[in-house]
Amino acid sequence: MEAHILIVDDEKSMRYTFESFLSDEGYRVTAASSCREGIALLKEEDIDLVFADIFLPNENGNDFLKVAKEIRPDILVTMITGAPSIDSAAESLRLGAFDYIIKPITQEMLLHAVSIALKHKILAEEKKQCQLNFEAIFHSVNDGIITVDENMSVVEINDAAENICDFQRDAIMGKPLDELPDRCEGNCLNALRETVENRQPVELRFVECHTDRGRRQVVSVTATPLIGSREHFSGAVMVVRDETRLTNLERRLSERQTIDNIVGRSVGIEKVRSLIRDLADVQTTVLIIGESGTGKELVLDALHYCGERRDGPLVKVNCTALTESLLESELFGHVAGAFTGALKDKVGRFQRADGGTIFLDEIGDISPRMQLRLLRVIETMMFERVGDSAPVKTDVRIVAATNSDLRERVASGEFREDLYYRLKVVQVDIPPLRQRRDDIPLLVEHFRRKFNAKLGREIKGISSDVEQMFLNYPWTGNVRELENLIEHAFIRCRRNVITAHDLPEDFCSHFETHPISSILNEEEEAEALLRTLEQTGGNKSEAARLLGMSRRNIYRKIEKHGIPVGN
Repeated sequence: MEAHILIVDDEKSMRYTFESFLSDEGYRVTAASSCREGIALLKEEDIDLVFADIFLPNENGNDFLKVAKEIRPDILVTMITGAPSIDSAAESLRLGAFDYIIKPITQEMLLHAVSIALKHKILAEEKKQCQLNFEAIFHSVNDGIITVDENMSVVEINDAAENICDFQRDAIMGKPLDELPDRCEGNCLNALRETVENRQPVELRFVECHTDRGRRQVVSVTATPLIGSREHFSGAVMVVRDETRLTNLERRLSERQTIDNIVGRSVGIEKVRSLIRDLADVQTTVLIIGESGTGKELVLDALHYCGERRDGPLVKVNCTALTESLLESELFGHVAGAFTGALKDKVGRFQRADGGTIFLDEIGDISPRMQLRLLRVIETMMFERVGDSAPVKTDVRIVAATNSDLRERVASGEFREDLYYRLKVVQVDIPPLRQRRDDIPLLVEHFRRKFNAKLGREIKGISSDVEQMFLNYPWTGNVRELENLIEHAFIRCRRNVITAHDLPEDFCSHFETHPISSILNEEEEAEALLRTLEQTGGNKSEAARLLGMSRRNIYRKIEKHGIPVGN
């Protein structure tokens, strides 16, 4: 598009000459004979460049320049004079004149001045557009950005930084950042200060901070030096990324995965999962009760990794695996020389678990002396190492487990009543597998996937015969026994479906000597009959075979339980 040039000069011949020279080059030219007329045109027209005489009758070109820059700060004005002086030139440049040319003006001189001015205008417009684009990007990105000079004073801050850091832009601009309130225990500020001092980038991952509004968030910080041409250092930029949503999602995924390891939909298992969610962030002592193989450690893992202590250590202790003296040293540690063989200090499990969770498995088997020591630790969260009288403070969550009936042990005097109640502030009861038979198909599918991945197999499932055997077996070893049995079947199976042929002989022989009536109670027996008859389409002979009983016996039991079947 052609440039529009305004000529402000009281001499008609000068206006004509300028207009002639410029029009021949394709420029659009508008002329004014006075400052007032020039200002009016500047307000009405889209002018790119102005040539104004510095000396006009009863007027001063610099006055025009001053008003013109107020109206259009970006307008380019070249002053013209026939009587040059240092003072007038300096004044013009001070007021914002782009150039200063002296009469007489030749065509070459004029066109050169126009070319220089318009090139500058194009570059200025491109620079302005880049600046606008930069500012748009700067304020629209989701990451917080704060720039500081070499003195740590705030140069710029974007909208995201105001929100993430809870700053007010107008309140912090130009102020030293290290004088502002810090909410990250100095982490963000230290990273930026280190960058300014050493002129090297610094990166921090997952820093927890708190705003004045009480919002808790997790951020990642990158501080980078700002170095211009000729290696000139001008400050640093800090980029703050809000990782709160990501960490919350990861936490929920971790929680979900941990809780989902407790497979089942029975009422008992749903109750266990509900208790875990309620207890995850409550730092109370928990007692897990369940037979061997029911999955007590799965409950422990879920309690630990779903709660606030997930990033702390999880330390497990099998109380039955050690003698009393060794258990004491394992739990509380010892100092060198405390007993024969104690050659150096040892850190105990309670100290190692500081900030996390300690799991005391088979707690019902510890000695009365250890019961007393443990009671004191629970009450005071302090202990003494073996051979040392100095107390050690610890911050742990205690989770205990047993497969024995602690109430009976309390009644018999084998277990301290006060310790029992300290341990069972909340008790999680894991039902045995025989009480949650509806979960068996889910567990089988869970282990099928697990062993397919582990052993590189493509087993599609189990036969109906095996399913009925699983549903009617007593499972004294609970889920662990089921898992081991399926792994055994995976190793032996040469097809893509597990059949009774793939199961251990002692498991299969159980059904030759134990009819269903000896395995299940009345309610379970009725459910098993109904389920098997539905599977066989009412075929009583097939149902009897699957349940390991005679055809005559199955008729008797069908009649006994009042199960409606066809002839």
